[in-house]
Amino acid sequence: MDGVINILKPPGMTSHDVVDYLRKKIKIKKIGHTGTLDPGAAGVLPVCIGKATKIVEYLTSDIKEYICELTLGNATDTYDKYGNFLYENIDYSGIDLIELNKVLTKFIGEIEQKPPKFSAIKINGKRAYDLARKGLEFDVPSRKVKIFNIEVLGFNAPKALLKVECSKGTYIRTLCNDIGEELKVNGYMSFLLRTRTGRFNIKDAIPLDAINEDTYRLYMVKMEDALEFQRYDIDSKYKKMVLNGNRIKIKEDLPNQLVKMFCQNEFLGIGKIEDKILKVEKLLI
Repeated sequence: MDGVINILKPPGMTSHDVVDYLRKKIKIKKIGHTGTLDPGAAGVLPVCIGKATKIVEYLTSDIKEYICELTLGNATDTYDKYGNFLYENIDYSGIDLIELNKVLTKFIGEIEQKPPKFSAIKINGKRAYDLARKGLEFDVPSRKVKIFNIEVLGFNAPKALLKVECSKGTYIRTLCNDIGEELKVNGYMSFLLRTRTGRFNIKDAIPLDAINEDTYRLYMVKMEDALEFQRYDIDSKYKKMVLNGNRIKIKEDLPNQLVKMFCQNEFLGIGKIEDKILKVEKLLI
């Protein structure tokens, strides 16, 4: 069986823990997750099984949506509630909803973000959190990420509940820390729930303890349904060429893009259209 299961990750487990749990439960070794979720966080974690592990890279690039709680008045070394507090409580009484919304607009769009030192980022081949725990000095390079939208779902100082839509690679912990700094009262992430990644939504997520060797097939999403690319149907006379990795010319005037290749309703894999040429990106048959 090849496909994707939309797992509801519980807090207290790493994404790797979830994969290990599933390998034991359903007795399949070829399993991979589609993007790390902090151990303390819960929410959507699509897990690829069998041949679907070949599409992990395409699912990790999908837009993410989170609900997080920002707590104002202090900061931690991990940027979340699990770290060491860095200051005495700071006066946040001057912050109201108007001021919060004003600052949030500064974070919409493409921004530079520096991941936390307590993160899985690799620095010279070592995990940043390992270096941080040893008290070593090092710098984490910043990266460009995109914040599509931030919505305030509730605000009762010092707590703000935010919904964030963002690109892959965005650290919500860093976002909370940076918002607190911009407000000049500091802040940290005190709760995180991932509610969407690509087509996978929390309302359809399956609790981990519901998955076992007998039930997992019931929850499997086909590879072609998991991918959000446009469908492209290949004439049957070109099927052998495509399966051999050859490029074919297309008649349609389509934009350059990744597509799901089908032939007579059979899903073949992922292709890439460039200047009216279809080339094979990844065969999945």
